[in-house]
Amino acid sequence: MEATKRKKALGLFLLVVVVSAATNLTTNYFAGKHQKDGFDRELQYPTAYAKFSDVKSGLETDFTLAAELTVHSVVHVKTQSKAKMAFSQDPFFEFFFGRPQYNQEPPVVEGSGSGVIISNDGYIVTNNHVIEGSSKIEVTLNDKRTFEAKVIGADPNTDLALLKIDAENLPIIPFGNSDSLKVGEWVLAVGNPFNLNSTVTAGIVSAKARNINIINSKMRIESFIQTDAAVNPGNSGGALVNTRGELVGINTAIASQTGSFAGYAFAIPVSIVKKVVSDLRQYGVVQRAVLGVEIADITAQLAKEKDLKTLEGAYVANVNAGSAAEKAGIKEGDVIVNVNGVAVKSVSELQEQIGRYRPGDKISITVIRKNNELKFNNVELKNSQGSASIVSSDKVDVQQLLGATFKELNNKLKKDLDLDYGVQITSLTKGKLMQQGVKVGYIILKINNQTIRSVDDIQSAVTAALNSEDKVLFIAGVYPNGRITYYAINLEE
Repeated sequence: MEATKRKKALGLFLLVVVVSAATNLTTNYFAGKHQKDGFDRELQYPTAYAKFSDVKSGLETDFTLAAELTVHSVVHVKTQSKAKMAFSQDPFFEFFFGRPQYNQEPPVVEGSGSGVIISNDGYIVTNNHVIEGSSKIEVTLNDKRTFEAKVIGADPNTDLALLKIDAENLPIIPFGNSDSLKVGEWVLAVGNPFNLNSTVTAGIVSAKARNINIINSKMRIESFIQTDAAVNPGNSGGALVNTRGELVGINTAIASQTGSFAGYAFAIPVSIVKKVVSDLRQYGVVQRAVLGVEIADITAQLAKEKDLKTLEGAYVANVNAGSAAEKAGIKEGDVIVNVNGVAVKSVSELQEQIGRYRPGDKISITVIRKNNELKFNNVELKNSQGSASIVSSDKVDVQQLLGATFKELNNKLKKDLDLDYGVQITSLTKGKLMQQGVKVGYIILKINNQTIRSVDDIQSAVTAALNSEDKVLFIAGVYPNGRITYYAINLEE
């Protein structure tokens, strides 16, 4: 009986072996046939995959060195400003009942962000939105030392600001090359989210040259690095570094419906940061080069309408009269595809490339015109005023232009009006302010949304306006009697 069972089991086993062998032979036959005649025959893998033929799976990535190199150079930026008390501005109400009196002190609003030390003697780069409107800025280093910071300059068009603290021998993060970043490359975000000092998170570069329309300016430059490294409130102004510990971006924004990290963050590439910081330090105002074209990204619909054979580049919708582009020979309908040997595939990439240069710089531009490639050499860029000269803040005579003299507020007036800053008009002559009805004693608080603490701030705001397209000053201020008044000054008239 036992012998019979063993024979049946052995027979079943042999049957399974035979069937498996037959199945394997049949599968190999048809697989080989399909490889010769089917889908696999048409697949062509990129030659770059050959680089990974000998790479072991699960290659270990170590971020400890990059973190150690950078964490001591990222600072905590704390700001203070006073909340504005809301009260009636109805002139009839005030005529009959008087201006409401408030005895209580307005609450102090505190904000925080991050900054990156870029020089041993205390220059720090951060976001403009971190320090905008603040009356006091305090910087805390990673070793817990605290300094009061001074604003050297700010650029709302790129959302960058340059601070200075009185310190020496500070650790810095060297500038890297954001152009060489590749999608999929590891990066670290270093900052102070939720007031937590020295926080490091890791992620990859998800995309480059992103335009997300968060900067409210006609001359904005948005060409963000997108990453999935966790960035939260307080990270703004912090460092985005590569695995070598080099600065490749300044963390600026997150894509979120809740205000906290939800998967994607955006950083200003260091190629833009270097230019803006250098200009603010050297000239006190950013030198913005202008090509003088109206441009658009190329969509499938636009390509069909204009009979374009490419979807990459920046389409020239209009060329401004007297501009650098017109002088060079660029025409409406051209597609700009290259600047100084660097390919541009979108409007944001073109803006980033032009934003690296100053008025007077000469560059080469390649365009596609009627499916033919044309190259224009020695294209001399201009400023927004149509000149190729560098504009320095000390070249603008603000007193003569506006027809006024100014002084900073004394402590008594600050206390009486409950102000932290402002510049008062002490005298007026025939000029733009008098033409708009401004009176002596008026206290300027903001110009074009830039906080005015000193006469130098007025100088900077006017110079920036002269270099903008609109050339208009939107002034917010208050008279000594408490009446808040706004003026618009056209600098071109």
